[in-house]
Amino acid sequence: MISNHTGRTLSSRLRHGLFTASATGVLALALTAPAYAQEAESGGSNTAPQAREGDQGVIIVTGIRGSLQRNLDAKREAPGVVDVISSEEIGKFPDSNVAASLQRLPGVSIQRDGPRGEANGVTIRGFGGDFNETLVDGRRLSTATGGRSIDFSTVGSDFIGSLAVYKTPDVAVGSNSIGATIDIAYPKPLDRPGFHMAASASGSVQNYAKKVVPSVGLLISDTFADNTFGILADVIYTRHDTRTNNVYVHGFPGGLYAPCQLQGSTATVCNPTSDTTADPSQVKSIVGFFEQQYGAQQTYTKDERIDGRIALQWQPSDDILLTLDDNYTEQRINSSTFGFGIWFNQGSLRNVVLDDNGVPLDFTQAGSQTDFTAERASNLRRTNQTGLNVKWNVSSNFEVEADGSFSKSWLNPDGRISSRGADIGYGFGIGPTLGIAIDGNSSGAFPSLHDYGAEGDPSRWADTSVIGSHVTVNIANKNTDTIKQARLSGKWTQDDLTLTFGGTYLDDTFKFRSANTFGNNFWQAYSGYGPASGTSGGVAIPLDLYNGMVGTGGFIPGFDGMLPPTLINFNAIDYQNFLTSLGNPQAGNIPGYNYGCCNGDFTGTFDVANDVGSYRNINEKTWSLFLKARFETELAGMPFTFTAGMRQETTHLSSSGIGRLPLSITPSTTDPTLLTVNFGPVQPVTTKSNYSYFLPAVDVKLEVMPDLVLRFDASRTLTRPTLNLLTPVLNIGTGQRIGALTADGGNPNLKPFLSDNFDLAAEWYYQRNSYLAVNLFLKNVSNFIVQGTQRQTINDVVDPSTGQPAQFTVSQRLNGPDATVRGIELALQHTFGDSGFGFVANATFVDTNKPYDRSDISQSGFAVTGLANSANFVGFFDKYGFEFRAALNWRDEYLLQFGQVQNTGAFGAEPTFVNASTQIDLSTSYQITEGLNVFGEILNLTNETQSTHGRYKNQLLDVYGYGRRFTAGVRYRF
Repeated sequence: MISNHTGRTLSSRLRHGLFTASATGVLALALTAPAYAQEAESGGSNTAPQAREGDQGVIIVTGIRGSLQRNLDAKREAPGVVDVISSEEIGKFPDSNVAASLQRLPGVSIQRDGPRGEANGVTIRGFGGDFNETLVDGRRLSTATGGRSIDFSTVGSDFIGSLAVYKTPDVAVGSNSIGATIDIAYPKPLDRPGFHMAASASGSVQNYAKKVVPSVGLLISDTFADNTFGILADVIYTRHDTRTNNVYVHGFPGGLYAPCQLQGSTATVCNPTSDTTADPSQVKSIVGFFEQQYGAQQTYTKDERIDGRIALQWQPSDDILLTLDDNYTEQRINSSTFGFGIWFNQGSLRNVVLDDNGVPLDFTQAGSQTDFTAERASNLRRTNQTGLNVKWNVSSNFEVEADGSFSKSWLNPDGRISSRGADIGYGFGIGPTLGIAIDGNSSGAFPSLHDYGAEGDPSRWADTSVIGSHVTVNIANKNTDTIKQARLSGKWTQDDLTLTFGGTYLDDTFKFRSANTFGNNFWQAYSGYGPASGTSGGVAIPLDLYNGMVGTGGFIPGFDGMLPPTLINFNAIDYQNFLTSLGNPQAGNIPGYNYGCCNGDFTGTFDVANDVGSYRNINEKTWSLFLKARFETELAGMPFTFTAGMRQETTHLSSSGIGRLPLSITPSTTDPTLLTVNFGPVQPVTTKSNYSYFLPAVDVKLEVMPDLVLRFDASRTLTRPTLNLLTPVLNIGTGQRIGALTADGGNPNLKPFLSDNFDLAAEWYYQRNSYLAVNLFLKNVSNFIVQGTQRQTINDVVDPSTGQPAQFTVSQRLNGPDATVRGIELALQHTFGDSGFGFVANATFVDTNKPYDRSDISQSGFAVTGLANSANFVGFFDKYGFEFRAALNWRDEYLLQFGQVQNTGAFGAEPTFVNASTQIDLSTSYQITEGLNVFGEILNLTNETQSTHGRYKNQLLDVYGYGRRFTAGVRYRF
């Protein structure tokens, strides 16, 4: 019989949802939590414990304590290792961001989007984004960002029912996550019969942006016809405005210096060469690194999101339940950036001081160009998922479930220009002999620019009278991801034995498209910095395009280092409009236009051209069959549950792209640092591949005592390569720079990561709303996908700057080594009687047999990424209608990825490390009446920053100061 969710205890609901282990195991767990919350609400106010349920003496509590107890019960009843976060009540999720809530769980850490400061991804047990599968009501959600992980900033948390994190797999749901499976569950109308409404409104302000912006949400649910038909609808509007300061080094590549480049050299000339027969002082023989591009910028971001959802349910009989739902999200992110950036080449550096690791502590570069940059970025992300679910109780022993859904995501479906850039500055004839000094660690200091300014005069750093036009880069990215999926399962239950069986089908099609001003070379139309720099290219910038100066004092809180005194505030769109107003250079002579750049195609507007190298069409079809048996008995008088399952997955992959080979490289006639790659005819390329894997899983649970649970779990899981890595062609950018020729290749034959997983856990539920848990885990991972880089020639094209065959730094991916990840999770949740006080604390310690070796310059980008020790502490008070929560989250330094913004080094793919960070968040609420409460929140109370570094700790790559965010609002429920 299909329940209408009335007259059932928490224990029976959870056992029904979790121990069925059917194809909807994840969904069942997620739905039981909000159902329990709703029952609790019907008992009265959430200001105190409610009435007892029957004769069992179960005290029902809502608010923080009620939510924590439901989470605890779900964890205890689950056959595998599961953590749950449930809504405190309808329309009251613990955090304003899904990822922020997840980081409160053992072994879960978050990643932040630097310019926005938003938590947009999670790492679980050291495995980041794409290693974790995210489901929405048990279904895969499409994403047009290029990976398999979703951006959690696109998921509104206002009306979520619960989050379930499955650290051990259920073969009836999937085995496609080495990290964990995350299921986001939304409420349904028949969960709570009758009419219900929840509304919220708030205003938030970031202390740097200083602008209060609104967020509002409304949910309405009602049932009809004796509660056999129901409809639920909600809509949420969320806006965040953020101003962020950023100091960056875009790439810290490695290479070789000649002795004449080092400070103290007595050589009268310095022409670094690779010719070993030359004068030893000129031969490049000393290992060292350098900053490819250094700068600072300020970004103002306006992030708006609309979430809408409707769910219809019909229960024509006690044995049949139909659910039709549709989830829609649209996010618009618009940003405006201005700053400066300076380009360096290793061969042109002089007076270099290297530390013992080869990091340049100081250097100078003669005739440096100084660039002032601006960008207007605008991206639209849209996702819609529609699903139909049918549950049929054929008999008292046999149940059938069918589920189908269609999900599609778009990136910029309107074809907008996603990024409009502006680059102005001075150099060449008045270029200074400037340099960079490093004096400190990347967690507390950024590099300092010195000897800057026109003709080396610091007072002329931002001398607008000598600034001219340079390059103009526009980019238009347009992606789609379409997922069709279906699931059919059956469950047979008899006595203590349950059999679950079925199959799934998933069709995922990803299309990448990009157009830019590199494809037609329009980016160089007015390059050269103008007449003040002594070149024939570029035009002077009129004073009315400048919007003033922004001081750099206290630019990054808590960081030492010297920046030039000001940033020039100007607008990329105004700059482009000015250049367009100069007219059509094909209709008449325009001084400063680069007549050698664009084959006569540029007529005054910076139109984008298709970048054929970016085109990718990837289709992945996966068929899965699963069978699982669960047996419940007693072992020496102790409740014992044994679950064993197997899943067979077969995947067929088709990958298409457009290939082309370079024929020549030509230098710019107005800027000798710019290069253009010329190509031969294009040719479509399509490849096909397939693979199949057998994925077993075993879960054992023994209740040694009523309050002590022991677990053992063993399984094999996989993680498929991200779709954007499966292109069959080598992509070589049209626009390149001297000393930094790059190319990037995919590999459609990549196989999935495979992991053999083992968990051993003990959980002690020593009092209500309190527990202590220890969990040991081990993962043996094979088929690691590594990014290798090497310098090589392509089609024997010649580099005009050297007269020798061009050396491209080519990045490619392949399946490589194995690695073992091991760790321990500790968790403690405790409430102090009926005082209202309590805390949740956890810590995770992880290790691997394949850590990153900083001293090995021969390796080609392999180590286990994402591993970091972490700890969370949440202290709370919940009584008398008042709630207060303080959350501290700490994560140690970790290796984020291989590759940096500029990836041109000679020693393989240089790494990106994230520095250790600690963030403190506060939230509070007060219940005015039974249905009305007010709330407030402070994020990043201590104004922490986010910073990254390269191979060594003093190689800063990025540091972001994203400030504090304050929120205040009101909630109403009926």
